[in-house]
Amino acid sequence: MSNLTKREIVLEIYRKAGFPQKQIVDTVQQTLDIVQKALANGRNVELRNFGVLEVQVRKQRIGRNPNKPEAEVVIPQRAVVKFKSGKILKQQLKKIDLSQLLSPPTPPAAAV
Repeated sequence: MSNLTKREIVLEIYRKAGFPQKQIVDTVQQTLDIVQKALANGRNVELRNFGVLEVQVRKQRIGRNPNKPEAEVVIPQRAVVKFKSGKILKQQLKKIDLSQLLSPPTPPAAAV
């Protein structure tokens, strides 16, 4: 199973709505810019029936450099984004065939 890209989102909306692709690309990008700006300002983003993007602070902690495990490294406090799925998404996730997720990904078909 491959990742969903912004381009695929634009094409799906184009097929369903029929608006010009340029307009859809601009709208999707503006939406993502608004979400990104809100998160960068410390605001949570709530998308009903989908989920919540929540800004959280990770505490400072001590880590180890894998190349020099004897040396301790201070990992500074930082902001991270956590996603909490909404009720409808949780219900849909319960229906996933887990064997498909655990199998190795199939390589994309070669272009002819």
